[in-house]
Amino acid sequence: MLIRKPADIKPSEITPESVFLNRRQFMAGSAAATATAALAGLAVPGVAHANQGPKWLTAQIKNGPGRTLSIKDEITPYEDATQYNNFYEFGFDKRDPARRAKDFKTDPWTVEVSGEVVKPGKIQLEDLIKPHSLEERVYRFRCVEAWSMVVPWVGFSLSELIKRFEPTKNAKYVEFKTLVDPEQMPGQKQPFGTIDWPYLEGLRMDEAMHPLTFMAVGMYGQVLPNQNGAPLRLVVPWKYGFKSIKSIVSIRLTEQMPRNTWNQIAPQEYGFYANVNPEVDHPRWSQGHERRLPSGLFSVNRIPTQKFNGYGDEVASLYSGMDLSKFY
Repeated sequence: MLIRKPADIKPSEITPESVFLNRRQFMAGSAAATATAALAGLAVPGVAHANQGPKWLTAQIKNGPGRTLSIKDEITPYEDATQYNNFYEFGFDKRDPARRAKDFKTDPWTVEVSGEVVKPGKIQLEDLIKPHSLEERVYRFRCVEAWSMVVPWVGFSLSELIKRFEPTKNAKYVEFKTLVDPEQMPGQKQPFGTIDWPYLEGLRMDEAMHPLTFMAVGMYGQVLPNQNGAPLRLVVPWKYGFKSIKSIVSIRLTEQMPRNTWNQIAPQEYGFYANVNPEVDHPRWSQGHERRLPSGLFSVNRIPTQKFNGYGDEVASLYSGMDLSKFY
C-alpha cells in the first residue's frame, strides 16, 4: 500500500470538526461525544457551514468512507483549513473564499469528459460520484506560498474515474477546467484581472493514474465546503496546491500538454509539474521551509519542507532521469 493505514492514525483518532470549533468543550473532555457527530457529517450547532451539499452526497459521505489512508502528522483544525485558502474566483485575499462563497450553487452540477476517450459526454455529478466507494485520506497539502496544512479528504481515486471513460492510446495528459460564472464568482468580474478564466490545470497521464491522485467531494467527514472547491476538486498531495484545481466542470484527455493557468501567467515562477521541492526555490522566496497551519505571528509553526511533500517513496519514480530544477 502506498500510504500506511490505521497503524499510523485510526479514523477515531482524527479530531472532529466540532472539537476544533469548540475548544472549551474539548478541554472539558467531551471530544469523544462530538467525534461521532462530526465524522458522520452532522452540522455543528451554532456554526455556519458554507455548503450543506445535496442530500444524496451527504448520505453517501455519511455512509462511508470505507477505509482511511493516513500519515502521522497532526490534522489541521477545520477552521484553519476552511478559512484560509486560495480560490481566486472569489477574490485574492485568503479570507475571501469563506466570505464570498457562502451562496455558491453546486447542485445541480455537470462535468464534461472529453478528448481522447472512447465514451465522452456530460454527466451529472450524482452519476459521476455514486459508482465510486468513497474513502478518507489524510494528506499533507503544501502551498507554493510556503504554508501548509494536513487535511482529511473524502473522495475516490482519479484513476477509477478515468478508466470509466476508456482512454485511447493517444491520451498522454489530462486537462481540468473550473467553472466560469462571474455572477456567482465575484473574482471573475475584475476587468483588469491577472487570470484569463477559466482556471486551467493539467497532469501527465501517469500522474493522473497514480493511486495517490484523488478526487475530493468532502473533507473532515462532511461535504466539501464551497470555499474549498465544492462540489468536486482535485488533490495531488506531492505537488504544490495550485495544481489541485477546484469546482471542476471539465476533464479532457489530450495528446498534447495542456495549458495551466499559473504557468501561463508566470512561467519563470510556476512550472507545469509543480512538484514540492525544497531544493528549487521560488524566484522570490525559499522553498526550504513551510509555515504549517495553525501558525501565529508570534508563534510561527515553521517546519522543513520534504521533497515531493514527503511522498517521494511513492512518486519519485515518475520523474526518473528528469532534471527537476528544469522541469519544476
